[in-house]
Amino acid sequence: MNFSSLELKVPPVIVVAVAACLMWAIAWALPSLDMALPGRTPAAVLSALIGALATVAGVVEFRRARTTLNPLKPRAASSLVDGGIYGLTRNPMYLGFALALLGWGIFLSNLLSLAALFFFAGYMNRFQIVAEERALESLFGFALWQLATVLR
Repeated sequence: MNFSSLELKVPPVIVVAVAACLMWAIAWALPSLDMALPGRTPAAVLSALIGALATVAGVVEFRRARTTLNPLKPRAASSLVDGGIYGLTRNPMYLGFALALLGWGIFLSNLLSLAALFFFAGYMNRFQIVAEERALESLFGFALWQLATVLR
């Protein structure tokens, strides 16, 4: 099976929604794996809030650079963004999504439901991030992309 056909096909927000639903379904189906997490609600809210802030900061930098926000069309990028939060992480929007899912997992307090984070990270790395990096290399050249990565 050719999995490369999945590259840049599913919007990341849909992948987040699928992972969140999977987490909920696992927690619902396997309540025996629930854990007692004191302070789970504040920890869940804090993780989700930090995730939202990281995502918004990434969007703000893309808007500032006047480049595309469409994750399915990285070849439409007009510039390589490396300022602001991109000086700390190469993928703040995806990091933000992962932190929001972590918050959801903390709230659910089910050990196996947290495994869906690995599904999210694996899918995003294989079918979104790798393809985006390849597109950026073809648009901006390897040296520029490597330089932007090294400066972080």
